[in-house]
Amino acid sequence: MNHEISSAHLSVDRVEEILNRHYTLSLSDDARARIVRCREYLDRKMETRKEPIYGVTTGFGSLCNISVEPDQLAQLQKNLMMSHACGTGERVPNEIVRLMLLFKIQSLSYGHSGVQLCTVERLADFFNADILPVVYQQGSLGASGDLAPLAHLCLPLLGLGEVEYEGKVVPAAEMLEAKGWSPIQLQSKEGLALLNGTQFMSAYGVWSLIRARRLSRAADRIGAVSLEAFDGRVEPFDPAVHEVRAHNGQIETACVFRELLKGSELIARPKTHVQDPYSFRCIPQVHGASKDTIAYAESVLTTEINSATDNPTIIPDEDKVISAGNFHGQPIALVMDFLAIAVAELGNISERRIYQLIAGERGLPKFLVAKPGLNSGFMIPQYTAASIVSQTKGLCWPASCDSIPSSQGQEDHVSMGSNAATKLYRVVCNTERVLAIELFNAAQALDFRRPLRSSEVLESLVAEYRKRVPFIDTDEVMYPHISASVEFVRGLWAC
Repeated sequence: MNHEISSAHLSVDRVEEILNRHYTLSLSDDARARIVRCREYLDRKMETRKEPIYGVTTGFGSLCNISVEPDQLAQLQKNLMMSHACGTGERVPNEIVRLMLLFKIQSLSYGHSGVQLCTVERLADFFNADILPVVYQQGSLGASGDLAPLAHLCLPLLGLGEVEYEGKVVPAAEMLEAKGWSPIQLQSKEGLALLNGTQFMSAYGVWSLIRARRLSRAADRIGAVSLEAFDGRVEPFDPAVHEVRAHNGQIETACVFRELLKGSELIARPKTHVQDPYSFRCIPQVHGASKDTIAYAESVLTTEINSATDNPTIIPDEDKVISAGNFHGQPIALVMDFLAIAVAELGNISERRIYQLIAGERGLPKFLVAKPGLNSGFMIPQYTAASIVSQTKGLCWPASCDSIPSSQGQEDHVSMGSNAATKLYRVVCNTERVLAIELFNAAQALDFRRPLRSSEVLESLVAEYRKRVPFIDTDEVMYPHISASVEFVRGLWAC
């Protein structure tokens, strides 16, 4: 299947579809025309304009006042690409690199960047042939665009750097030779157009957003199993409660839980306890607040991936080449820090439910085994969850509140959005693991409630889970079950 890059709105749902269904990319006729028109306009502008054009006829950053001779402009752009490839640390996961390619192509397609058509087409060739440049996580300040990671992303256009191709990491020059492709010969402005932009931040942000949406749904279902296993009360999910504090996410969460619990024998039976701990009673308020934050993050990130974010901005219709700051990551840096907190809270409250389930309350055995003492049971999975949650809390310190000047003070305020993005990614992965441990505990606890039954939908969920993770009768090695639980939750996300 094919996705045509055009000026049409690119939604997060569409991005998810492109990745999951392995779409190829092509440029619409309109996008091709916009790219060519902008390139031709820039060429004409350079012939007639006497004043320097930042990044086109000058150096970069604090070198902006140094003009470059016309016969050196192509070398200027190549030098930029090579000198800025200073990434280090862990490799960026392949699925994030795919998003970087998609978003860079989308941004360049608007015809405000001055690139050659062949440059954008080659990026699409990389995406379609699953040729994934080797990019590193550390090196971007998230301000003059994601300079270092985007340099690594685009070096292979020139036959430099490395790519993962047919399952192996190989020099880009070797890949080009194997494909019969010539290296792209950059023209003026092109290196800057490729390196400026927020595609590294945006790729991490959108990947995490897609997972956060699924994780929110999974948290509701797993939380409902825990509620049943803990013999919780249904009253906190009554619509009348939420009508008087009408936050959208809170209302939605309560509604979801009422549907999940419909027909349950456990929830309907008389209770001897008057109320539940907050980790159960306040699920609509906590899960709901995360839902609202996820929705807000989606609105901001959607704007970002439908934008031209390099510099200078070229406006052929108005005969303008404007050096400005669309590459600055502040709009998404703030929201990614916010999203990290929202996702972390799903794990934070989940760990508290785990603790309640193993506490030996409400007729459940201590640590969820029939013979505690001889058996430690589910004592240590809670330790693991607590450790992960503690690490996640540290990762939630906002990166966007920091700024370190660079480029001899010319770039004196930066967003640190790349750090916000990579921390967000880790928070999402951590929360996935905590929820998997909660389901491990909740399913075990639910089996101690037999022969009473939960709702059809929750019983079906637990039955599927039991195909992969067994009831634990006596102590055994637990980490394979936690690993299987994580894989199950990943599958549950897509439901």
